[in-house]
This record gives sequence, structure tokens and C-alpha cells, in this order.
Amino acid sequence: MKKLRHLPRWALPVICASALGISQANALPVAAPRAQSPVIHVAADCYSIGQQVAAQAGGTLAKASEANRGGQSVCVIVVLVPGKDGERPRRTEIVVPQG
Repeated sequence: MKKLRHLPRWALPVICASALGISQANALPVAAPRAQSPVIHVAADCYSIGQQVAAQAGGTLAKASEANRGGQSVCVIVVLVPGKDGERPRRTEIVVPQG
């Protein structure tokens, strides 16, 4: 504890700044992500399909995810449809074949 008191006032900020720089350098990605990843493509397709389904149902899109059912790729869309007379919104899950 006494040794810390003998450090010059400028040394502590320099040490903290260098430690922060080292920790940020370790957080950098090792490899750049690929732009043409099929997972990103599918997620974007399900999201756009979900927006269309929500608009047709007159609700808002809550969730759009990709799933595999029976060996077929499908989009699982969750839409919140407004309730009548101030009631809570209804949660509707719609499964749409991806394509």
C-alpha cells in the first residue's frame, strides 16, 4: 500500500490507459465475418416474410426465426394482433414454408 503512494500522479493514468488498450486489442475479432453467410440470409428472409405476414394480419411483428420441421426449412413468425375494446394483444404464431 505504501508503494502506491510513491508512484507519481501521472503514472497511474498511464498504466490504466495502457491496460485498457490491451484489453480492447484482445477483444478485436480474429477473422472477418463472411458477407454471404447462409444463416444471415435465412434470418433476413424470415424477417421480411414476417413483416409481410404481420401486415396482412393487421398486427406487429414480434419474432421471426428459422426452423427445420419435417426436413423442410420454415419460418416461425410471431405476430401481436391488437385486441378489441382495449384488450391485450393476441399472440399468433404462424409457420410459413421458406422459399
